[in-house]
Amino acid sequence: MLGLSVRAPRDIAASSSAPRVEFRELEQVWFQITGTLCNLACRHCFNSSGPHEPWLAGLDVETVRRHIREAETLGAREFYFTGGEPFLHPEILALLADALAVAPTTVLTNGTLIDDPTADRLTQLAAAALYSLEIRVSLDAPTAAENDAIRGRGSFAKALAAVRRLVARDLYPIVTATEIAAPPGSPSLYERLHAMLRAAGVARPRIKILPVLPTGRCESRGDGRRLTAGDLEGFDPARLQCTRTRVVAAGGVYACPILAGLPGARLAGEGLAAALGPTALAHPACSTCYETGIACGNS
Repeated sequence: MLGLSVRAPRDIAASSSAPRVEFRELEQVWFQITGTLCNLACRHCFNSSGPHEPWLAGLDVETVRRHIREAETLGAREFYFTGGEPFLHPEILALLADALAVAPTTVLTNGTLIDDPTADRLTQLAAAALYSLEIRVSLDAPTAAENDAIRGRGSFAKALAAVRRLVARDLYPIVTATEIAAPPGSPSLYERLHAMLRAAGVARPRIKILPVLPTGRCESRGDGRRLTAGDLEGFDPARLQCTRTRVVAAGGVYACPILAGLPGARLAGEGLAAALGPTALAHPACSTCYETGIACGNS
């Protein structure tokens, strides 16, 4: 495991010059289920999650269930469970069952805690659910040497074992990678991951590639640029996930997973309905969404 310190979040309270985008419809509701508690401390983690003194607390069962019920009344189409590492939450499987009774549900995990009993239980949940269950497993390179330099020793073998367990049960996970480790002149990260997964016996690899975000442990990679009103001239705001996404985290409701828990980013202290107003694009990561079209969801 990498011994990295946790970077305290900076205040991103919106200035009067920060552009705002209107909320359109509630497509996705995310739950920062374990806050920033994780069993790994990845070098590029956008919210500085880790095993030591997490700066954002997790969510209790009743808070999650209350927001699931409210999301259903508001017409939410999808649920996502993230962290930190969701499988550190003692009630994650029960909460996934609750969510699956209302809408398609995805859990984002590093995969290292998915053993055979957990894989069996996920299979049972998927089979009994009214809606689809997706598992996203994070792998950032197609070799242990590259991946473990980012995610910690042994993480590649455990995550790949989880992928194989899920595939063996006909739960084909979405392998999610961040473009941080590609050697110069090599084939694309997608191509390398695809080849590795096929060689590992995954007949139908599903892969999602994300850019490195200039926040969390990679804050120094960004130039601190913030969007202006001029940037949005001729731009379709519907491309931004904050026009259709809300995140439930300790302390309130936020516009997107990248902003969850950050000072100045909270939209409401309690309840999704109170948070369905405009969003200020005041954080440097907002420029990444704007420039790359990144979406934290599965599509």
